[in-house]
Formats: sequence, structure tokens, C-alpha cells
Amino acid sequence: METAIAALSALAQETRLAIFRALVRAHAPGEGEGGLAAGEIATALDVAPATLSFHLKELSHAGLIQQRREGRSLIYKADLSAMLGLTGYLLDDCCQGACGSLSPCVSGSATMPEKECV
Repeated sequence: METAIAALSALAQETRLAIFRALVRAHAPGEGEGGLAAGEIATALDVAPATLSFHLKELSHAGLIQQRREGRSLIYKADLSAMLGLTGYLLDDCCQGACGSLSPCVSGSATMPEKECV
């Protein structure tokens, strides 16, 4: 529950939500691929560097983004597995079990059987 509250709190701010959405648009599935440099984010969203740094720190502390270094640049990338975990947590008990689980860990994959409704 604490993780969900931290993530929702981080996204409940206009600039941070815009940053996260921009990073989702720039996402690439491979390790070390996709994402945006801090300067690109600042320019695209018209955010001052100091303000951007504060918001990126908040998103990072909430576990919603990751960063990597490429040369002299920090590249930020949305952590989609964290977002899937959050939405799964929020929707896991949808319809009191009548509609099944929407959690990514029980989506009927080969490793996890489908959750039975009660």
C-alpha cells in the first residue's frame, strides 16, 4: 500500500504527470534503449532545469522512473513494470472477483494460472 501511495502522490502533480507521460511515449523495450535526456524533457515541457531536477527526483523516489548515464547526459526512462504493478494493485479486486483479476502477474501466462473468481 505504501508503494502505491508514493506512486500516486508523485503522479498527482501536473508537471510530474507530464514528465511521466513524455517518458512513456519515449519508451523502448530494450535495456539501455529509449528514454529522454533531462535537457530534452526540459525543452519539450518548458520546465526550468532546477524545477525539472526536483520533479525527476520525486518520480525516481516513487519508483516510477529509472536513469542511466550516456556520456555526459542522464537519460530517464519510465519504469513500466512499476506502473503495471500499480495498476494491478488498484484493479486486483475488481468487481469483488466477479470479473477476474487484471493484475499482470495473473493474466493467464504460462507461469501463473488464471485467478479464479469467488
